[in-house]
Amino acid sequence: MKTNIGIKQDNISKVVDVLIKVLADEFVLYTKTKRAHWNVEGPDFYNKHLFFEQQYDAIDEIVDTVAERIRSLGHYTPATLKDFLALTHLTEELQEKNDANGFIKELLLDHESIIIYLRENINSIANELQDAGTSDFITGLVENHEKMAWMLRAHLK
Repeated sequence: MKTNIGIKQDNISKVVDVLIKVLADEFVLYTKTKRAHWNVEGPDFYNKHLFFEQQYDAIDEIVDTVAERIRSLGHYTPATLKDFLALTHLTEELQEKNDANGFIKELLLDHESIIIYLRENINSIANELQDAGTSDFITGLVENHEKMAWMLRAHLK
C-alpha cells in the first residue's frame, strides 16, 4: 500500500535514499563504538569502557529511529552487513592506534562525517523534496551527534 502523506512518491524515494545511507553510517558507527567498548585497554579502562557503552547505547537508539523513519515513509530498510558496508560513507577499518585515544579519534571523525552528511541534506529534504518531517528528524540527529562528538573531543584535551 502506498504511503499517502502529501509528499510525491518520487520525493519519498529520494528521501529514503538519503536515510538508508544514514542508517548504514549509524550501524557502522555503532559497530565501531562497540569494538572500542570491547577492546579498550589501559589505566582508564573502566571509565572508557563505560563511556563507550553509553555512546553505543545512544547510537543503537538512533539506528532504530532511522529504520523506523524509513518504514514510516513506506519503504523497507537494508538490514545486512553487506548492504550497510556498500552504503556507508564510513570505513570499518581502524585507522588509529588500538587504545582509548585512538578509538576516540576514530569515532570523532566518524561522528563529524555523519554530521556533515546530515547537514548537507537538511535543506534539500525540506525545500526541494517537501519533507519537513524528515528534515526536522535529521536536524535532531545532527544535535545528537554534535553532543557525542563534543564528549569524544573533551577526552582528547
